[in-house]
Formats: sequence, C-alpha cells, structure tokens
Amino acid sequence: MYRVLIVDDEEPVLESYAYMVRGAADFAVIGKARSGYEALALIHEQKPDLVFMDINIPGMDGLEVIADVHGKFPGMIFILSTAYERFDLAQRAIPLGVFAYLVKPISKKTFRSSLDRVREYLEGRALEGESADDAEERFLGTAIHSVLEEGAWAYYRQRLSLPSDKGLICILEPEDSGEAAYREIAERLSRRHRCLFRMHLNRGLFFISADLRREEAEAAVTAALAGCALRGRNPRAVCGIGGCYRGPDLYRSYGEALEELRKRENPLREQERERIIALRRRMGAADPEDLKKAFTALWRDICALQDFTLAKAKLVSLFVLLIDDCYASYRSPTGEPPPFAAAEEIMALEDLRAWEIWSVHAFDGLVRRAARDRSSPVPLPLDKAVKYIDEHCTEGIQLIDAAAAAAVSPAYLSRLFSEHFKIGFIDYITERRIERAEKLIRESLMNMKEIAFAVGYQDPNYFSKIFKKVMGMLPTRYAAEFRGGAEYAQEEELWEA
Repeated sequence: MYRVLIVDDEEPVLESYAYMVRGAADFAVIGKARSGYEALALIHEQKPDLVFMDINIPGMDGLEVIADVHGKFPGMIFILSTAYERFDLAQRAIPLGVFAYLVKPISKKTFRSSLDRVREYLEGRALEGESADDAEERFLGTAIHSVLEEGAWAYYRQRLSLPSDKGLICILEPEDSGEAAYREIAERLSRRHRCLFRMHLNRGLFFISADLRREEAEAAVTAALAGCALRGRNPRAVCGIGGCYRGPDLYRSYGEALEELRKRENPLREQERERIIALRRRMGAADPEDLKKAFTALWRDICALQDFTLAKAKLVSLFVLLIDDCYASYRSPTGEPPPFAAAEEIMALEDLRAWEIWSVHAFDGLVRRAARDRSSPVPLPLDKAVKYIDEHCTEGIQLIDAAAAAAVSPAYLSRLFSEHFKIGFIDYITERRIERAEKLIRESLMNMKEIAFAVGYQDPNYFSKIFKKVMGMLPTRYAAEFRGGAEYAQEEELWEA
C-alpha cells in the first residue's frame, strides 16, 4: 500500500483528489495539508511515498517545500499541480526531480493515469521497503492524534502484523523513569498480546492490538509491572488506559488514557505556574541552551497531560507572557509590536510535530531578543522592574505592581533597589517623575498645574514641594530660567505664598 499526501489550499480539490486516490488500488491517503508549512511538517512526520503538491499555496510555495525535502527523502515522488502552465515553474521543477506536472482542472482519467505511472515506477525500482520500526513509529505518532484513513489502517495492520482490528492505548509514567524500564514493561505485555511501544513526551506509550475490556488491559499492565524488576525497587506507576476501538478511532483511546492519567497524576509533580515563572525570570540571564532545555521540558509536560487543543491554549498564554517580557508589547501601547501573533499561529497548528517545528524558531527568537537586551549590570528582576516603572511612572503604581512585572516578591525587589541604586522604590519613582517634569517645562508650553497632572501628581502644591526638594527650586523658577517672562515670576510668588 503506497501512502499519499495531498497538498492544496482549496477544500474541494483536497476532497476530489482524496476520493480519486481511495478509488485506486494500492494507494491510501495518509494526510492532507493546506499550506506549505503544514506540508513540510506532514512530510517529515508521515514520510509519504507520493505527494500531490499544489504550487500556489500559503506560506512556502510548493516548489520551495520540495526543494527543502528533496535531499532528505530522495525516494519520495512529487506530482505538481497548478492552475497555469508556466515554463519558469517547469524549469524550477526539473532539477528537483518532479515526477509529473499537471495543469488544473485535472480530469479523473489524467489523475488515474498519473497514479498508474507512479505505481509502475514504484514497483519497478529497486528500493528497500520501509522497515517495521519506521512503520511502527509513524503509526503510533499518527493514530493517537487524528482519525486514520481506512486505507492507512489496512496498510499498518498488514505491515505491522496486527492480529486484531481493535486495540487500546496505555500511557505509563513509572516513578523510576527511563526507557529501559518502559521497554521491559512492553516486553512483558508482548508475551500475551501484540504490543507496540514508543517514548512519547517523556512517558511510555503502548498500543495493545487485541479486543480487550479496560479491566482486562489493566490486569495485564498490573501483571507486567509486578513482574518487572526496576532496579530492585517496588514497581509503582501512574497509569492511564483508554477504551478499545478500531484502528481508525484509536485517537479516542489515547484521549481517554490521557484523561485517566491526569486524574491519577502524582500530586508532587512540579506545578506549571512555578516552572513558567522560573523560565521567565531566567530569560536573558541564563545560558540559551539551558533555557531551551527548560522550555522543551515544560511544553512536553504541558502536552503530555491534556488534549492538544487545551495544551495549545496554555502555550499561547506562555508565549504571550514571554513576548511581553521581551518586547513590552502587551503591557504598553507604546511598546514594540509583537514579533508574531501567538494565538493565531499556535492555535492553527494541527499536531505536535507542527508545534515542535514552530516553537523551536519562535522561542529561539525570543531568547536572542532577551539576550540582546540583557546588557544592564543590574539583576534581571530589577532590570524588568525599572522598565515597568519607566513605562508607568505617571500612574499610581505601587511596589507590588512592579514586583509582579518582575515576577519577584515585593520585599526582594525593595532590597534590590536599596542594594543597587542606593535609594528606595518611592524615591526612584519620584526621580523619574521629576525628570519628566523637567523635560515638559523645557520643551512644552504647559502651565505648572498641567505638568503636575501629566507626571502623576493630582495636587499641584504637593508637586511643587517635591520638585523643590529634588531640584532645589520651585518649578516656576525653573521655568522662568528656561522660558523667561514676568508671568512665571508672578506665578512663582503665588506658589511661594
């Protein structure tokens, strides 16, 4: 069974091509993509034998996608489709080894003829078949997230020698973690049932090919754990088992196993909020590779214990916080615009592979930005607090507000101000306000009452006293020196009175 990926941004075309592929012998649709980015992710994940590729698709165009994967998957066949016959596109396609170039609309006869040629070519060329390990890896990576095409399920059953049309998913998190422990459990499960295993998000993912009730599966897993010597320790584990379904619907079993695992989750597991705060504090200060490792461990755990849609919502929140830390784009209307739309881009990702590709580039960009801005000799929390104060000093902010922006306690932030600036939090805000007042006096025609309001003082008399305390003179005299005129001298007399 040859696996086919269809790439086109028009839904009717996707459905039409899929219908014609399903009607042909020896071919099965294993995925559909609507953009160059999705196509790239699916090609790496599914490794199809044949790709029908539209040229004019969002993001990377079809030829750019082929150029990117051509050297990595030399045995993969590409058939291009486009609405116009253009010589320049054909020239670009030739060095990429494109199998055929079809002009839309493509008739059923032409489409089937192309499939016949591909089949003939595949049967005639001397290529090694796909290994069972590769097929197993792809099956477990695909079946848990979405509905399998019937043709793809038939292929996997035959290729992997699955004895039953049904099966279930088990997710296991032993306290003594490690791949060796998981593999020993899989080996014991395989003594009674056909069992496939892979590491998934730092946990063991098992597929048992048998028509079992959940109670029977739980008994089998318990027996495997009991017989598994995990370095001499009593084997205990957090386990989630899903219901039994036909192959195309295994994603339901995975969802149920995930929900059960979440309910039984070890209560001592580090909380997401604490890890997010720790990651934010280290941005720009820690080693970039350490940051990437911490980020990867965090998102893997987030994705491991909830549905991917919910996980994406949490990851959107994480990126909004990180963008705000690096760009101040959400806290202040004058901040630099976000480098990307986190919500729109993350929620559009269809699976973990697409998320992983996207997140690597997005997080790397934020790490570089944080490192570039991290040139201040003061600690990072104090640096963040100072930026927050500079943006909001004309408002009624308090120590607790700045501490929240820096993700530290108010007491710790107060100590940082004393240690590094030799002044307190209130004095720092006062200095910033008076600096702004000086600038407004020099560069604007506002009167003293307007300036007092503009820099955050609701009482002009109090503003005058603070200004004199800091500058050694009343704001009216300061204005007279820069602006001149009798009105300022007269206003000064009124202030002094």
